[in-house]
Amino acid sequence: MTLATRPPTEPTDPGTPAERHTSEARPWALVAAREIIVRVTNRTFLVSTLVTLVLMGAFAAFSTWQSSRGATFTVAVTTSDAGTLVQQAATAARAQDPKVDITARPVPTAAEARRVVTAGDADAWLHPGDGGWVLTSADQPPAPLAAAVTDTVRSQALERNAAAAGTSIAALERGASVQLARFTQAGTSPTVISVATFAFALLFYFASLMFGQMIAMSVVEEKQSRIVEIIATAIPLRQLLAGKVLGNCLIAFAQILLYAAVGLVALSFTSWSALLPSLSLAVVWFVVFFVVGFVSLASLFAVSGALASRTEDLQSTTAPISIALMLVYFASFSLAGTAKVVASFVPIVSVIAMPARVLAGTAAWWEPVVALALMVALAAVTVAFAARVYTRSLMQTHGRVSWRQALTAGG
Repeated sequence: MTLATRPPTEPTDPGTPAERHTSEARPWALVAAREIIVRVTNRTFLVSTLVTLVLMGAFAAFSTWQSSRGATFTVAVTTSDAGTLVQQAATAARAQDPKVDITARPVPTAAEARRVVTAGDADAWLHPGDGGWVLTSADQPPAPLAAAVTDTVRSQALERNAAAAGTSIAALERGASVQLARFTQAGTSPTVISVATFAFALLFYFASLMFGQMIAMSVVEEKQSRIVEIIATAIPLRQLLAGKVLGNCLIAFAQILLYAAVGLVALSFTSWSALLPSLSLAVVWFVVFFVVGFVSLASLFAVSGALASRTEDLQSTTAPISIALMLVYFASFSLAGTAKVVASFVPIVSVIAMPARVLAGTAAWWEPVVALALMVALAAVTVAFAARVYTRSLMQTHGRVSWRQALTAGG
């Protein structure tokens, strides 16, 4: 009986020659892919992203519900003349806003009117006063109600006085109108600009800080566990830095783009949908500025991780960047006029200032282009500087490395 001999096991195929050449020629791509996989499988990252999206959707839903609600006001009246005035005020208010409804509630006495108003069964009490009418409420009267009643009483008084003088309201008001004009074209309201600037600043600050801390933590963990010494034998340290920066920049870009898209879609369902054209352009510029600016920040955060020897050192090594981000955040609200125009060309600050100016309509078409070019120049200088410090400090495991030591070290 002959026993068949088993052929020796073939070595595992490492891939096609093209694949092997790509992995050897572009190790930064492998590092970037690993960074992306680590981030998208991180539970904390996924939960925080989902919670943010849910909050954005909830805000849009609340705004839509709030705008669809009608305002109903009840006015207590003790005379038929007051009831007529309330009906006329209701007609005028409905012509201005179909969602505003004003109804009269006849009551027999002034004491009863006071009771229903203080009890909350009526919003106000309209009654005659010295030389006119008085609208009495338990607290500050609702603005739409007060405006409608005031305008109605004024119109009736003008008609009555004009008839007594043998003229008309048009004759009395001739030459009394004021037209509003401006030297610049009408732009977005200051309130919308302030809200958008706040959103840009908040998103920039937290996204930069979150992803930056992730990069620094990743670097110091590899350094503390001495894994980086093994990685350094396989790929150059500059390739490692490039992969980490690129991978995290792609994730940050995807997250910001997702937030921007969801925010604009949510906005389209609210009463602010008319702002979409101007706001969309500002959002596009913000995303572009953010991505380019984050390249610089990501490089510096990677250096902060390389300077640390353990995770406890990160608080001190990342402090200068965190403080700078905080200053940029507050500068977006405190700057105005010429200072804001100048800041919109200063790299990093321009991430917030220039999109805000684009939204306000105060930036010429070439200004964002110039500001972006300055941002790209800063990113190139920062990455080159960071690569030098990173390669000289990453392999030093004896303790926390200072900037001076990293710059003067051989490498």
